[in-house]
Amino acid sequence: MEMTSPKPGPSAAMSIDVEDWFQVENLKPVVPRASWDGQESRVVRNTNRILELLEERGARATFFVLGWVAERHPELIRRIAAAGHEIASHGYGHDLLYTLTPAEFRADVDRGKKLLEDLTGQRVTGYRAPSFSITDWAVTILQELGFEYDSSVFPTVAHDRYGRLTGVDAGQTVLELRPGFYELCISCLPLGKRGLPWGGGGYFRMLPYPAWRAGVQRILASGSPYMFYLHPWEIDPGQPRVHGLSAVSRFRHYLNLARCESRFAALLADFQWTTVRDVLEQRKPALSLPRSA
Repeated sequence: MEMTSPKPGPSAAMSIDVEDWFQVENLKPVVPRASWDGQESRVVRNTNRILELLEERGARATFFVLGWVAERHPELIRRIAAAGHEIASHGYGHDLLYTLTPAEFRADVDRGKKLLEDLTGQRVTGYRAPSFSITDWAVTILQELGFEYDSSVFPTVAHDRYGRLTGVDAGQTVLELRPGFYELCISCLPLGKRGLPWGGGGYFRMLPYPAWRAGVQRILASGSPYMFYLHPWEIDPGQPRVHGLSAVSRFRHYLNLARCESRFAALLADFQWTTVRDVLEQRKPALSLPRSA
């Protein structure tokens, strides 16, 4: 199916964070990193299903790919790129940024970026931090490594893992952080300087779909682009169940997995979707940092 071109005006960006079910931060206490290679991998099956759903609607998306996954499933990454979607970086090892030193972060991101570029033959210009754990010091490193945008800020009311960038709040979706480097925030319904989370994940699985759709319509009607994200494991109710999780982690991870694919298909049908990069290019003419004289 031929991909649709983005139209002027408010637009919706679809993003997929490509990681396997066992790499999720909620499962980390009971699924140690040393066990990853021994776990049942389901990321290829789930991502292929997402690709099918996108193709059915002629939708384009940005895939923020974990380098660990790309290294083990290179054919999947080439398939995503060949289908006309944007390939962006999710780092290599899915470590929260504030658990790394700047040198460790640089090595992780550089490794993942080079791997994706070698696989696709395309420049990788976008980045998303694992669990949205962005920090101010990371922006300098990202720009030095050749990235042009980050999409990690989720300016919601509260979350125990999300990071922050100074000066970025729920009233801004796309902004220039420094000359030539941009932030594209995950969408929220504004509530002062923070907002109600309306960008995907467990929030998308929890709320009734008609209410979610109405929130997206409200965001687009305000003139702001809409930024959505999904993980491949979220459409996979058959994934292994692990024991020993806290009640909060179990709720966050397994909530309404059986309903997510149908909701995702409805969301694709109800709005026109493009890549994060396309939204940035549409918005660039209206963005400008004050320049020193």
